[in-house]
Amino acid sequence: MLAYRLLTHLLALPVLLWLAWRVMRRAESGAQARQRLGGGAGGVGALWVHAASNGELTSARPLIEALLADDPELRVLITTNTVTGQDLAHSWNNARVIARMAPLDHRAVVERFLDSHRPLALIVVENELWPNRMALAAARGVPIIVIGARISERSGARWAKTRLGRQMVAQIGALSAQDKDSEARFLALGLAPDRLLPCINLKTAIGARKALPLDWPRVSTVLAASTHEGEEAQVLAAFAQARAQRPDLRLILAPRHPRRAPDIAALIAKAGLAHATRSMGDPPVAEVYLADTMGEMDNWYESAGMCFVGGSLVDKGGHTPFEPAAHHCAILHGPHVANFRDAYSALDAQGGALACTSVAELAQAMARLSAADQTRLTQAATAALGPAADMEAIAKAVHALF
Repeated sequence: MLAYRLLTHLLALPVLLWLAWRVMRRAESGAQARQRLGGGAGGVGALWVHAASNGELTSARPLIEALLADDPELRVLITTNTVTGQDLAHSWNNARVIARMAPLDHRAVVERFLDSHRPLALIVVENELWPNRMALAAARGVPIIVIGARISERSGARWAKTRLGRQMVAQIGALSAQDKDSEARFLALGLAPDRLLPCINLKTAIGARKALPLDWPRVSTVLAASTHEGEEAQVLAAFAQARAQRPDLRLILAPRHPRRAPDIAALIAKAGLAHATRSMGDPPVAEVYLADTMGEMDNWYESAGMCFVGGSLVDKGGHTPFEPAAHHCAILHGPHVANFRDAYSALDAQGGALACTSVAELAQAMARLSAADQTRLTQAATAALGPAADMEAIAKAVHALF
Protein backbone atom coordinates (compact mmCIF):
# COMPACT_ATOMS: atom_id res chain seq x y z
CA MET A 1 0.00 0.00 0.00
CA LEU A 2 2.90 2.33 0.78
CA ALA A 3 4.29 1.87 -2.75
CA TYR A 4 0.88 2.69 -4.23
CA ARG A 5 0.59 5.84 -2.14
CA LEU A 6 4.05 6.94 -3.26
CA LEU A 7 3.06 6.33 -6.88
CA THR A 8 -0.07 8.46 -6.57
CA HIS A 9 2.00 11.30 -5.07
CA LEU A 10 4.49 11.11 -7.93
CA LEU A 11 1.67 11.19 -10.47
CA ALA A 12 -0.17 14.10 -8.82
CA LEU A 13 1.46 16.87 -10.87
CA PRO A 14 1.08 15.13 -14.27
CA VAL A 15 -2.57 14.40 -13.46
CA LEU A 16 -3.20 18.04 -12.51
CA LEU A 17 -1.67 19.12 -15.83
CA TRP A 18 -3.87 16.57 -17.62
CA LEU A 19 -6.96 17.99 -15.92
CA ALA A 20 -5.98 21.55 -16.86
CA TRP A 21 -5.45 20.43 -20.45
CA ARG A 22 -8.91 18.82 -20.56
CA VAL A 23 -10.52 22.00 -19.24
CA MET A 24 -8.63 24.11 -21.80
CA ARG A 25 -9.82 21.78 -24.57
CA ARG A 26 -13.36 21.93 -23.14
CA ALA A 27 -13.39 18.16 -22.78
CA GLU A 28 -14.85 18.88 -19.36
CA SER A 29 -15.78 21.91 -17.32
CA GLY A 30 -13.89 23.53 -14.49
CA ALA A 31 -16.61 22.32 -12.11
CA GLN A 32 -16.11 18.74 -13.28
CA ALA A 33 -12.35 19.04 -12.81
CA ARG A 34 -12.95 20.31 -9.25
CA GLN A 35 -15.17 17.29 -8.62
CA ARG A 36 -12.32 15.01 -9.69
CA LEU A 37 -10.28 16.76 -6.99
CA GLY A 38 -12.89 15.94 -4.34
CA GLY A 39 -14.92 19.15 -4.52
CA GLY A 40 -18.58 19.72 -5.27
CA ALA A 41 -21.46 20.44 -2.93
CA GLY A 42 -24.54 18.30 -2.33
CA GLY A 43 -25.07 14.63 -1.64
CA VAL A 44 -24.24 14.71 2.07
CA GLY A 45 -25.40 11.50 3.72
CA ALA A 46 -26.35 9.83 0.43
CA LEU A 47 -25.59 6.31 -0.72
CA TRP A 48 -22.48 6.49 -2.88
CA VAL A 49 -22.65 4.36 -6.05
CA HIS A 50 -19.58 4.30 -8.26
CA ALA A 51 -19.67 3.01 -11.85
CA ALA A 52 -16.94 3.44 -14.44
CA SER A 53 -19.01 4.80 -17.33
CA ASN A 54 -22.20 4.42 -19.36
CA GLY A 55 -22.30 0.65 -19.62
CA GLU A 56 -21.73 -0.01 -15.94
CA LEU A 57 -24.10 2.76 -14.89
CA THR A 58 -26.83 1.48 -17.21
CA SER A 59 -26.47 -1.99 -15.75
CA ALA A 60 -26.62 -0.58 -12.20
CA ARG A 61 -29.71 1.52 -12.86
CA PRO A 62 -32.25 -1.22 -11.96
CA LEU A 63 -30.46 -1.72 -8.62
CA ILE A 64 -30.38 2.03 -7.94
CA GLU A 65 -34.09 2.35 -8.74
CA ALA A 66 -34.92 -0.66 -6.57
CA LEU A 67 -32.97 0.85 -3.65
CA LEU A 68 -34.76 4.19 -4.06
CA ALA A 69 -38.12 2.40 -4.16
CA ASP A 70 -37.24 0.41 -1.03
CA ASP A 71 -36.48 3.58 0.98
CA PRO A 72 -38.35 6.80 0.09
CA GLU A 73 -35.86 8.83 2.17
CA LEU A 74 -32.77 7.51 0.42
CA ARG A 75 -30.68 9.67 -1.91
CA VAL A 76 -28.00 8.34 -4.22
CA LEU A 77 -24.71 10.00 -5.09
CA ILE A 78 -23.43 8.58 -8.39
CA THR A 79 -19.80 8.99 -9.41
CA THR A 80 -18.37 8.02 -12.79
CA ASN A 81 -14.96 8.20 -14.41
CA THR A 82 -16.28 9.77 -17.62
CA VAL A 83 -18.20 12.89 -18.57
CA THR A 84 -20.60 10.82 -20.65
CA GLY A 85 -21.35 8.68 -17.61
CA GLN A 86 -22.19 11.77 -15.59
CA ASP A 87 -24.32 13.08 -18.45
CA LEU A 88 -26.22 9.80 -18.49
CA ALA A 89 -26.96 10.04 -14.76
CA HIS A 90 -28.15 13.64 -15.22
CA SER A 91 -30.42 12.53 -18.06
CA TRP A 92 -32.45 10.38 -15.65
CA ASN A 93 -33.90 13.62 -14.21
CA ASN A 94 -34.32 12.09 -10.75
CA ALA A 95 -34.31 14.63 -7.92
CA ARG A 96 -33.01 11.98 -5.50
CA VAL A 97 -29.95 11.22 -7.65
CA ILE A 98 -26.83 13.45 -7.55
CA ALA A 99 -24.15 12.92 -10.21
CA ARG A 100 -20.48 13.79 -9.75
CA MET A 101 -17.18 12.99 -11.41
CA ALA A 102 -15.34 10.35 -9.39
CA PRO A 103 -12.57 11.62 -7.09
CA LEU A 104 -9.07 10.75 -8.19
CA ASP A 105 -7.51 7.98 -6.11
CA HIS A 106 -5.16 10.25 -4.19
CA ARG A 107 -5.38 10.29 -0.39
CA ALA A 108 -5.87 14.06 -0.04
CA VAL A 109 -8.53 14.05 -2.77
CA VAL A 110 -10.45 11.11 -1.33
CA GLU A 111 -10.27 12.62 2.19
CA ARG A 112 -11.72 15.86 0.81
CA PHE A 113 -14.50 13.97 -0.96
CA LEU A 114 -15.39 11.98 2.15
CA ASP A 115 -15.36 15.14 4.30
CA SER A 116 -17.72 16.88 1.86
CA HIS A 117 -20.17 14.05 1.20
CA ARG A 118 -20.04 11.71 4.24
CA PRO A 119 -21.67 8.79 2.37
CA LEU A 120 -23.83 6.17 4.07
CA ALA A 121 -22.09 3.37 2.19
CA LEU A 122 -20.16 2.77 -1.00
CA ILE A 123 -21.52 0.46 -3.68
CA VAL A 124 -18.89 -0.42 -6.26
CA VAL A 125 -20.15 -1.66 -9.62
CA GLU A 126 -18.15 -4.49 -11.19
CA ASN A 127 -14.36 -3.87 -11.22
CA GLU A 128 -13.89 -0.35 -9.87
CA LEU A 129 -11.71 -1.25 -6.89
CA TRP A 130 -9.38 1.66 -6.03
CA PRO A 131 -6.94 1.20 -3.11
CA ASN A 132 -6.98 4.66 -1.48
CA ARG A 133 -10.71 5.08 -1.96
CA MET A 134 -11.48 1.77 -0.33
CA ALA A 135 -8.96 2.08 2.48
CA LEU A 136 -10.08 5.57 3.51
CA ALA A 137 -13.77 4.72 3.25
CA ALA A 138 -13.28 1.60 5.35
CA ALA A 139 -11.25 3.58 7.92
CA ARG A 140 -14.25 5.87 8.41
CA GLY A 141 -16.61 2.94 8.89
CA VAL A 142 -18.27 3.35 5.48
CA PRO A 143 -19.57 -0.09 4.42
CA ILE A 144 -18.14 -1.19 1.04
CA ILE A 145 -20.38 -3.39 -1.11
CA VAL A 146 -19.26 -4.71 -4.50
CA ILE A 147 -21.98 -5.78 -6.93
CA GLY A 148 -21.47 -7.79 -10.11
CA ALA A 149 -17.75 -8.15 -9.36
CA ARG A 150 -15.64 -9.99 -11.90
CA ILE A 151 -12.00 -10.90 -11.91
CA SER A 152 -10.20 -12.85 -14.62
CA GLU A 153 -7.82 -15.73 -13.97
CA ARG A 154 -4.88 -13.54 -14.97
CA SER A 155 -5.95 -10.65 -12.71
CA GLY A 156 -6.59 -13.04 -9.84
CA ALA A 157 -3.07 -14.45 -10.15
CA ARG A 158 -1.60 -10.94 -10.33
CA TRP A 159 -3.53 -9.79 -7.26
CA ALA A 160 -2.43 -12.89 -5.35
CA LYS A 161 1.22 -11.87 -5.78
CA THR A 162 0.71 -8.49 -4.11
CA ARG A 163 -0.34 -7.50 -0.61
CA LEU A 164 -2.37 -4.67 -2.11
CA GLY A 165 -4.93 -7.00 -3.67
CA ARG A 166 -5.47 -8.87 -0.43
CA GLN A 167 -5.73 -5.61 1.54
CA MET A 168 -8.44 -4.32 -0.78
CA VAL A 169 -10.40 -7.56 -0.59
CA ALA A 170 -10.20 -7.46 3.22
CA GLN A 171 -11.95 -4.07 3.20
CA ILE A 172 -15.00 -5.36 1.30
CA GLY A 173 -18.00 -5.78 3.57
CA ALA A 174 -20.09 -7.73 1.07
CA LEU A 175 -19.56 -8.90 -2.48
CA SER A 176 -21.78 -10.32 -5.17
CA ALA A 177 -19.68 -11.82 -7.96
CA GLN A 178 -20.76 -11.85 -11.58
CA ASP A 179 -20.04 -15.58 -11.88
CA LYS A 180 -18.86 -18.55 -9.83
CA ASP A 181 -15.29 -18.38 -11.20
CA SER A 182 -14.92 -14.77 -10.06
CA GLU A 183 -16.44 -15.67 -6.71
CA ALA A 184 -13.86 -18.43 -6.21
CA ARG A 185 -11.01 -16.05 -7.08
CA PHE A 186 -12.17 -13.46 -4.53
CA LEU A 187 -12.41 -16.19 -1.88
CA ALA A 188 -8.87 -17.29 -2.77
CA LEU A 189 -7.75 -13.69 -2.20
CA GLY A 190 -9.07 -13.83 1.35
CA LEU A 191 -12.70 -12.71 1.14
CA ALA A 192 -14.58 -14.25 4.06
CA PRO A 193 -17.32 -16.65 2.86
CA ASP A 194 -19.88 -14.98 5.14
CA ARG A 195 -19.43 -11.76 3.13
CA LEU A 196 -20.69 -13.31 -0.09
CA LEU A 197 -24.00 -12.27 -1.61
CA PRO A 198 -25.62 -14.38 -4.36
CA CYS A 199 -23.93 -14.13 -7.76
CA ILE A 200 -25.50 -11.59 -10.08
CA ASN A 201 -24.79 -10.31 -13.55
CA LEU A 202 -26.24 -6.80 -13.46
CA LYS A 203 -26.60 -6.83 -17.24
CA THR A 204 -29.37 -9.42 -16.95
CA ALA A 205 -31.43 -7.02 -14.83
CA ILE A 206 -31.74 -4.47 -17.64
CA GLY A 207 -35.33 -4.31 -18.80
CA ALA A 208 -37.35 -2.42 -21.33
CA ARG A 209 -38.53 0.92 -19.93
CA LYS A 210 -41.41 3.12 -20.90
CA ALA A 211 -40.41 4.63 -24.22
CA LEU A 212 -41.53 7.02 -26.95
CA PRO A 213 -40.60 5.24 -30.18
CA LEU A 214 -40.43 6.93 -33.54
CA ASP A 215 -43.42 6.57 -35.82
CA TRP A 216 -41.42 4.33 -38.15
CA PRO A 217 -42.14 0.72 -39.20
CA ARG A 218 -40.09 -1.25 -36.68
CA VAL A 219 -39.34 -4.16 -38.99
CA SER A 220 -37.54 -1.90 -41.48
CA THR A 221 -35.70 0.25 -38.92
CA VAL A 222 -32.09 -0.38 -37.92
CA LEU A 223 -30.50 1.08 -34.79
CA ALA A 224 -26.73 1.52 -34.69
CA ALA A 225 -26.23 1.77 -30.92
CA SER A 226 -23.21 3.34 -29.18
CA THR A 227 -21.03 3.59 -32.27
CA HIS A 228 -17.41 4.79 -32.15
CA GLU A 229 -15.10 6.80 -34.37
CA GLY A 230 -14.16 4.74 -37.41
CA GLU A 231 -17.37 2.74 -37.15
CA GLU A 232 -20.05 5.15 -38.38
CA ALA A 233 -18.58 5.28 -41.90
CA GLN A 234 -18.81 1.48 -42.13
CA VAL A 235 -22.37 1.42 -40.78
CA LEU A 236 -23.44 4.13 -43.23
CA ALA A 237 -21.83 2.30 -46.15
CA ALA A 238 -23.64 -0.90 -45.16
CA PHE A 239 -26.92 0.96 -44.76
CA ALA A 240 -26.58 2.60 -48.17
CA GLN A 241 -25.93 -0.78 -49.79
CA ALA A 242 -28.85 -2.38 -47.97
CA ARG A 243 -31.19 0.48 -48.85
CA ALA A 244 -30.47 -0.06 -52.53
CA GLN A 245 -32.15 -3.46 -52.09
CA ARG A 246 -34.69 -2.37 -49.48
CA PRO A 247 -35.73 1.25 -50.14
CA ASP A 248 -37.98 1.49 -47.08
CA LEU A 249 -35.04 0.91 -44.71
CA ARG A 250 -34.39 3.56 -42.04
CA LEU A 251 -31.40 4.07 -39.75
CA ILE A 252 -31.19 5.50 -36.23
CA LEU A 253 -27.55 6.36 -35.56
CA ALA A 254 -26.86 6.79 -31.83
CA PRO A 255 -23.14 7.50 -31.24
CA ARG A 256 -21.45 6.56 -27.98
CA HIS A 257 -20.29 10.17 -27.62
CA PRO A 258 -22.98 12.63 -28.78
CA ARG A 259 -20.46 15.48 -28.92
CA ARG A 260 -19.15 13.88 -32.13
CA ALA A 261 -22.44 14.66 -33.90
CA PRO A 262 -21.00 17.34 -36.28
CA ASP A 263 -18.34 14.92 -37.55
CA ILE A 264 -20.94 12.18 -37.96
CA ALA A 265 -23.27 14.53 -39.82
CA ALA A 266 -20.44 15.16 -42.29
CA LEU A 267 -20.03 11.39 -42.76
CA ILE A 268 -23.75 11.01 -43.44
CA ALA A 269 -23.61 13.71 -46.10
CA LYS A 270 -20.49 12.11 -47.61
CA ALA A 271 -22.40 8.83 -47.88
CA GLY A 272 -25.04 10.63 -49.94
CA LEU A 273 -27.75 10.22 -47.32
CA ALA A 274 -30.19 12.71 -45.83
CA HIS A 275 -30.54 13.00 -42.08
CA ALA A 276 -32.41 14.65 -39.24
CA THR A 277 -30.75 15.53 -35.92
CA ARG A 278 -32.45 14.78 -32.62
CA SER A 279 -30.72 17.52 -30.61
CA MET A 280 -31.84 20.13 -33.18
CA GLY A 281 -35.46 19.07 -32.87
CA ASP A 282 -35.61 18.01 -36.52
CA PRO A 283 -38.67 15.91 -37.44
CA PRO A 284 -37.67 12.32 -38.24
CA VAL A 285 -38.51 12.39 -41.93
CA ALA A 286 -35.11 11.61 -43.48
CA GLU A 287 -33.71 8.10 -43.93
CA VAL A 288 -31.11 8.63 -41.18
CA TYR A 289 -31.95 9.93 -37.71
CA LEU A 290 -28.87 11.16 -35.82
CA ALA A 291 -29.78 10.45 -32.20
CA ASP A 292 -27.18 12.69 -30.53
CA THR A 293 -28.69 12.92 -27.05
CA MET A 294 -28.23 11.11 -23.74
CA GLY A 295 -30.80 9.09 -21.84
CA GLU A 296 -33.07 8.20 -24.75
CA MET A 297 -31.74 4.82 -25.80
CA ASP A 298 -34.95 3.09 -24.74
CA ASN A 299 -36.78 5.17 -27.35
CA TRP A 300 -34.41 4.05 -30.07
CA TYR A 301 -34.43 0.37 -29.07
CA GLU A 302 -38.22 0.42 -29.12
CA SER A 303 -38.17 1.98 -32.59
CA ALA A 304 -35.95 -0.64 -34.22
CA GLY A 305 -36.43 -4.25 -35.22
CA MET A 306 -32.69 -4.65 -35.76
CA CYS A 307 -29.81 -3.35 -33.65
CA PHE A 308 -26.17 -3.20 -34.64
CA VAL A 309 -24.19 -3.11 -31.37
CA GLY A 310 -21.40 -0.54 -31.55
CA GLY A 311 -17.80 -0.89 -30.52
CA SER A 312 -17.63 -4.20 -32.37
CA LEU A 313 -16.57 -3.22 -35.91
CA VAL A 314 -13.68 -1.27 -34.41
CA ASP A 315 -11.61 -2.79 -31.62
CA LYS A 316 -13.46 -1.38 -28.59
CA GLY A 317 -14.55 -4.73 -27.19
CA GLY A 318 -18.23 -4.37 -28.09
CA HIS A 319 -21.08 -3.00 -26.00
CA THR A 320 -23.84 -4.80 -24.16
CA PRO A 321 -26.18 -7.21 -25.97
CA PHE A 322 -28.50 -7.27 -22.96
CA GLU A 323 -30.24 -3.95 -23.70
CA PRO A 324 -31.23 -4.77 -27.29
CA ALA A 325 -32.27 -8.25 -26.15
CA ALA A 326 -34.51 -6.75 -23.44
CA HIS A 327 -36.22 -4.66 -26.11
CA HIS A 328 -36.57 -7.61 -28.51
CA CYS A 329 -34.26 -6.16 -31.16
CA ALA A 330 -32.53 -8.60 -33.49
CA ILE A 331 -28.84 -8.27 -32.60
CA LEU A 332 -26.12 -7.66 -35.20
CA HIS A 333 -22.49 -7.29 -34.15
CA GLY A 334 -18.95 -7.11 -35.46
CA PRO A 335 -15.96 -9.32 -34.56
CA HIS A 336 -14.74 -7.32 -31.52
CA VAL A 337 -16.84 -8.47 -28.55
CA ALA A 338 -14.25 -9.18 -25.83
CA ASN A 339 -16.09 -7.07 -23.23
CA PHE A 340 -19.04 -9.51 -23.34
CA ARG A 341 -17.32 -12.58 -24.75
CA ASP A 342 -19.40 -15.16 -22.89
CA ALA A 343 -22.70 -13.46 -23.72
CA TYR A 344 -21.91 -13.20 -27.43
CA SER A 345 -20.61 -16.78 -27.52
CA ALA A 346 -23.93 -17.94 -26.08
CA LEU A 347 -25.86 -15.78 -28.53
CA ASP A 348 -23.93 -16.98 -31.55
CA ALA A 349 -24.12 -20.62 -30.46
CA GLN A 350 -27.90 -20.49 -30.07
CA GLY A 351 -28.62 -18.37 -33.14
CA GLY A 352 -29.51 -15.32 -31.07
CA ALA A 353 -27.35 -12.84 -32.98
CA LEU A 354 -25.68 -12.37 -36.35
CA ALA A 355 -21.93 -11.78 -36.46
CA CYS A 356 -21.00 -9.42 -39.31
CA THR A 357 -17.28 -9.15 -39.97
CA SER A 358 -17.48 -6.78 -42.94
CA VAL A 359 -19.53 -3.97 -44.43
CA ALA A 360 -20.91 -6.41 -46.99
CA GLU A 361 -22.12 -8.86 -44.33
CA LEU A 362 -23.71 -6.06 -42.31
CA ALA A 363 -25.47 -4.73 -45.42
CA GLN A 364 -26.76 -8.19 -46.25
CA ALA A 365 -28.17 -8.63 -42.74
CA MET A 366 -29.91 -5.22 -42.83
CA ALA A 367 -31.42 -5.96 -46.24
CA ARG A 368 -32.57 -9.53 -45.67
CA LEU A 369 -33.84 -9.81 -42.09
CA SER A 370 -37.60 -10.21 -42.35
CA ALA A 371 -40.09 -9.82 -39.51
CA ALA A 372 -40.02 -13.61 -39.00
CA ASP A 373 -36.20 -13.61 -38.94
CA GLN A 374 -36.17 -10.83 -36.37
CA THR A 375 -38.63 -12.70 -34.15
CA ARG A 376 -36.56 -15.88 -34.39
CA LEU A 377 -33.38 -14.03 -33.42
CA THR A 378 -34.97 -12.23 -30.47
CA GLN A 379 -36.49 -15.43 -29.08
CA ALA A 380 -33.15 -17.20 -29.35
CA ALA A 381 -31.42 -14.25 -27.66
CA THR A 382 -33.80 -14.40 -24.71
CA ALA A 383 -33.08 -18.11 -24.29
CA ALA A 384 -29.30 -17.64 -24.67
CA LEU A 385 -28.92 -14.81 -22.17
CA GLY A 386 -30.96 -16.48 -19.45
CA PRO A 387 -33.55 -15.25 -16.94
CA ALA A 388 -33.56 -11.71 -15.59
CA ALA A 389 -32.04 -11.08 -12.20
CA ASP A 390 -34.38 -10.49 -9.25
CA MET A 391 -33.26 -6.94 -8.56
CA GLU A 392 -35.77 -6.26 -5.81
CA ALA A 393 -34.40 -9.15 -3.76
CA ILE A 394 -30.81 -7.98 -4.36
CA ALA A 395 -31.76 -4.41 -3.37
CA LYS A 396 -33.26 -5.59 -0.07
CA ALA A 397 -30.15 -7.63 0.71
CA VAL A 398 -27.89 -4.67 -0.09
CA HIS A 399 -30.05 -2.21 1.85
CA ALA A 400 -29.76 -4.37 4.96
CA LEU A 401 -25.99 -3.77 4.97
CA PHE A 402 -26.07 -0.02 5.65
